[in-house]
Amino acid sequence: MKNPPKLKQKLEVKKYHGIEIKDEYSWIHQKNILEVLRDSSKLNLEVKKYLEEENSYTRSQMKDTEQFQKKLFKEIKGRIKLDDESLHFFYNKDGWEYWSKTTAKNNYSIQLRKKIGDEEKNVQEYWNGDKEKKKIGSNYFGVGDLTVSDDHSLLGYSLDLNGSEFYTIYVRKIFDEKLVTEKIENTSGGVTFSKDSKFIFYTLLNSKHQPKKVFKHKIGTSPKEDELIYEELDEKFTVGVGGLTSDRKFFLINTSDHSTTETYYFSADEKKINLKLFQKRKEKIRYDIDSWLDHFYIHTNQDNCPDYKICKCKHDNIKNWENFIPAKKEVVIGGFDFLDDWMIRGEMSNALPRLYVRNLKNNKEEELRFAEEEVWSPSVSEMQKETDTDSVYISYSSPKTNARSYIYNLKTKEKKFVKEQEVLDKNYFPKNYITERIECESHDGKLIPLTITRHKDTKLDGTANVLLYGYGSYGNSLSFNFSSVRLSLLNRNIIWCDASIRGGRERGEIWHEEGKMLNKKNTFEDYISAAKFLIKKKYTYQGGIIGYGGSAGGLLLGSVVNKSPELFLGMVIQVGFLDSLTTNLDHSLPLTLGELTEFGDAKNNKKHFEYIKSYSPYHNIKKMNYPNLLLVTNLKDMRVIFDEPTKFTAKLRQFKTDKNLLLLKCELEDSGHGGKSGRDSAIEEIAFDYSFILKITNKLNN
Repeated sequence: MKNPPKLKQKLEVKKYHGIEIKDEYSWIHQKNILEVLRDSSKLNLEVKKYLEEENSYTRSQMKDTEQFQKKLFKEIKGRIKLDDESLHFFYNKDGWEYWSKTTAKNNYSIQLRKKIGDEEKNVQEYWNGDKEKKKIGSNYFGVGDLTVSDDHSLLGYSLDLNGSEFYTIYVRKIFDEKLVTEKIENTSGGVTFSKDSKFIFYTLLNSKHQPKKVFKHKIGTSPKEDELIYEELDEKFTVGVGGLTSDRKFFLINTSDHSTTETYYFSADEKKINLKLFQKRKEKIRYDIDSWLDHFYIHTNQDNCPDYKICKCKHDNIKNWENFIPAKKEVVIGGFDFLDDWMIRGEMSNALPRLYVRNLKNNKEEELRFAEEEVWSPSVSEMQKETDTDSVYISYSSPKTNARSYIYNLKTKEKKFVKEQEVLDKNYFPKNYITERIECESHDGKLIPLTITRHKDTKLDGTANVLLYGYGSYGNSLSFNFSSVRLSLLNRNIIWCDASIRGGRERGEIWHEEGKMLNKKNTFEDYISAAKFLIKKKYTYQGGIIGYGGSAGGLLLGSVVNKSPELFLGMVIQVGFLDSLTTNLDHSLPLTLGELTEFGDAKNNKKHFEYIKSYSPYHNIKKMNYPNLLLVTNLKDMRVIFDEPTKFTAKLRQFKTDKNLLLLKCELEDSGHGGKSGRDSAIEEIAFDYSFILKITNKLNN
């Protein structure tokens, strides 16, 4: 297909706050769009035809990369140790150990267990994702939850079979194909067993894909008989089951929007649920709770602590909070876990995560530091269900260093190596790569952390290409873990740069606040400043940068490309939030109401309307040259409706004045917000995206 398809234009004019909005492509948004997302047969046939034509055009323009995609797939997959096992988790008192494994021939994980001390021949396979997928006969196979009951007799799991993220819950005897209770449909996917293994707790989704109701289900009965525990009535809030507290005394139910939370709790041992409110919701006050011994521990931003603190209170006096871990300036106090004698918690400072361990006997605290790199990501996980231990698993990786795991004794500080993420590439050595943390100045003088990784042989003479990744929304902070996938770009002299722009929380809540609502444009300006800095410092050249991001990161890239297209060679925009004004105005969509505190309310606030309109990618397309663009979307995506990238593509074809590539790739079946399911499918999608990048950088022969 030589020429790109054209989408029919049908002018629609709507007026908001006295301002007319003209849209020639709004007609593709069906009134029954939520039904379409679950059942593609209800898609307008004209829209379907257009999407098929766009896919055909994309295939034709990428035809010269087909063999390279296969090469890249083989290369990426070839680095992964396919036959691998996870670390083991122990139930010492019950005599079981559990772990998972992957194999070369399987696309999904296998779950295993055996009696502690038993021979390997007695290993029990209680879940095989590939076998389950084959048995069901579904192309898409999304596993939401997979959990074993406390008595080790039952397996609870949830499946999404079309990518819509409406999960069905199943419960069966762990080695019996027969279900022990009726399946429960339209859930958010979480399965929480009661301590006596006679019940499960779950959250039901409404027609707008919002989790609003928490139910208690007695195993062996009809879901019609399930007990409603909690219903969230505020249309902006969603609810979920928080699970058991660390001391296993209470179950938690958490309800929240993007800025406010509220928690309920009830005794894990009581037969009749007596739901108790911990603290009534207060606007912009967030808190999470855990229980240890006779105290609740509260992680909160209350009392003007935007970067959080940890308080505690007695179970019988929940209104009397005392500070336990005080707030720190521009340091985000993170979550925590308990062992009998220890509290392990996280912090984020200057876009770098840290771990701390506190001796609960003497309250002395120290950092758990076990790597000497400038940029690295630590993690800690428990080894056993029981808390009477001094030993944990600790792991770390960095953008250039593959993950290493150890058994660490918190008391003696002894560290025993147990596992390394193997990279099956004879040319991979961490010393062959350089990772550095630098800062660049944004438009208003704020310093933006940049994490840059490159091959040591890549010259900084202004000739290399840079992939610039950004997100910058919801207070989500970037992580700096190792990915063997990226080696396919690094080894071809493409520099990878992660920009910790405002809208995230890398430098505290102020970093988030300065990139949301009426400050949202700071997110875009930070990214543009990072691009200009990389050019100035000769990491790359003007017009040599590849933008990379998805979802809210798509909003970022779409806004930036309208403002500063000359900086970029191309962009890969995955499931991009590209028509942010229209979506914000439509309160019937699944995510809109919950996101008003992040982006504003264009429907009911003129100032918000004008501000969002001024940066909404779709509404700011201009008649000018644009860089090469690849837009990826999925018909079943409940979070970012396929309308947005589709309309953006159609309008851009109408306005752009260049001959650069503009490609839309829409998965019409068997794919959701996170793409297709299964290991090989995920690698195929990466190989396609990377082939586009290497095509526009003229590196297909490398």
